[in-house]
Amino acid sequence: MDTALVVLSGGQDSTTCLYWALDRFSAGHIEAVTFDYGQRHRIELDCAARVTARAEVPHTVLPIDTFAALGGSALIDPGIAVRSGVDARTQLPNTFVPGRNLIFLTFAAALAYQRGIHHLVTGVAQTDYSGYPDCRQATLQALEQTLRLGMDYDLTIHTPLMFQSKADTVRLARDLGALPALADTHTCYLGQQPPCGACPACVLRAKGFAEVGIPDPLVERFRERPA
Repeated sequence: MDTALVVLSGGQDSTTCLYWALDRFSAGHIEAVTFDYGQRHRIELDCAARVTARAEVPHTVLPIDTFAALGGSALIDPGIAVRSGVDARTQLPNTFVPGRNLIFLTFAAALAYQRGIHHLVTGVAQTDYSGYPDCRQATLQALEQTLRLGMDYDLTIHTPLMFQSKADTVRLARDLGALPALADTHTCYLGQQPPCGACPACVLRAKGFAEVGIPDPLVERFRERPA
């Protein structure tokens, strides 16, 4: 059976995609890769480790420090406050990290090549993508073709959430049995646990659970056992 490599951030969407891959490719045929790219909130790395340990999936962490050197994003530079709305110059949220998904998937493809893996899975979504251009279907289709040509290698990029709303993603996680794992995830742009509940990422996540009418396992975790 084919093996899949899941790009795992430690967040809600990528964790849901990990369980999608487990359902699609079966246990024993899944690996995960997480990137240490100088993100402000190191808790993402801890969450990814907990999620993969729970799922019993091999997990690789690859260091990429160039994004930290570039700076310019609220997700990397502690001197930049997370803001709602868009930047006046770029018309994108200030949490956008230029090139991040392109670089992540290129390194993931290189790792997949070395290990004879032909399937990459990523949690990008065009529906609830916060305005990030590297989450659009056209971007991922172009990148897939580029990687195939550039490595002369048969590679498929799977995007299970591409046209799913956050509510759809919650339903999918529920149906896949991934809700317990979401208690170990991290979404908050401020890096807080329990989550701040007010940043754009927290608001979007809460909206999805509210629309489905089920409690967020992460919020419930801290309600039961305060930090």
